[in-house]
Amino acid sequence: MAVTIGVARETAAGERRTALTPETCKKLVASGAEVRVERGLGVAAHFADAAYTDAGAVLVDDAPAALSGAAIVLCVRPPEVDRLQLLDPGAVLVGVLQPEADDARGEAIVTRGLVAFPLERLPRTTRAQSMDVLSSQAGMAGYKAVLIGAQLAPRFFPMLTTAAGTIRPSKVLVVGAGVAGLQAIATAKRLGAQVEGFDVRPETREQIESLGGRFLDLGVSAAGEGGYARALTDEERAEQQRRLGEHLRGIDVAVCTAAVPGRPAPKIVTAAMVAGMRPGSVIVDLAAESGGNCEATRPGETVDVDGVIVAGPLDLASMGATHASDMFARNVFNFVQLLLVEGALAPDWHDELLARTVWPARPAAERVAD
Repeated sequence: MAVTIGVARETAAGERRTALTPETCKKLVASGAEVRVERGLGVAAHFADAAYTDAGAVLVDDAPAALSGAAIVLCVRPPEVDRLQLLDPGAVLVGVLQPEADDARGEAIVTRGLVAFPLERLPRTTRAQSMDVLSSQAGMAGYKAVLIGAQLAPRFFPMLTTAAGTIRPSKVLVVGAGVAGLQAIATAKRLGAQVEGFDVRPETREQIESLGGRFLDLGVSAAGEGGYARALTDEERAEQQRRLGEHLRGIDVAVCTAAVPGRPAPKIVTAAMVAGMRPGSVIVDLAAESGGNCEATRPGETVDVDGVIVAGPLDLASMGATHASDMFARNVFNFVQLLLVEGALAPDWHDELLARTVWPARPAAERVAD
């Protein structure tokens, strides 16, 4: 029997992305699935309803019609509790779900008997790269963060030689060299700025330099496990802050991107550092959604701190909704393929990616029994 996949419009304020594009819809239909789509699903990301029907989807008028009876439900943001109640017990939910961030949402998933796959829990392995929504969306966020910095800065990014004299290029510092940080470095370089990248993981030096940036060495190394930095000691943090504060005095635009999924963003740029920056300098804090890397950041706001502009934009990936949706939907499609066998829902709990992503975690004995 063909598996039914339901997708409804996102309801979070400002969210324009979708977990299903006409491209991935066509692939799911080709695999034998019946795909039900709420009308207007992709309008905010510029995917017309007609494109979904051409891809083989069944258009329905509202979320209940899309989700009720679906064996698999796809989403970008965590659904509200009342929407979770629309799902049949045993239904599979795939998306960025953050079940532990909201007690009511987590309880609803459990009491409703849903099988949740929060993709932010996906192991960071080579095999999982094609399903890694955090990385794909971070790339768009890093790109948009630099464009915001360029817009707010009262200076040109590139060097210009004009009849009125030579304009020196802006100095841009990117804090954090994960996917978002590396994309920010590449974007700032394309715009003609002098770019530096800072990260406490020494292995990022080669990546930063390969993009044309200069690695800022503050004498602190904190390589950790799983590609993330370990926590700094008090002495290491104090030395890092002292050196970083001195360096920021000559920076025109700082883009902060340091974040670890599921944890508050580390505070790297202190209020004292902001006070030491030149008037007209800009800080764009990409980590605002998890508290921000800068003490002066106000999530969702752009503020003037004694002449220094501090921006804390939210949901940056949604600003590039078309390409962000393309990438997100492909990540989701690749993950859903792990759940299907000849078009039927048949998760293999011996598969590490499924076993380590599912929430609540399934005991090993239960996985063996399946």
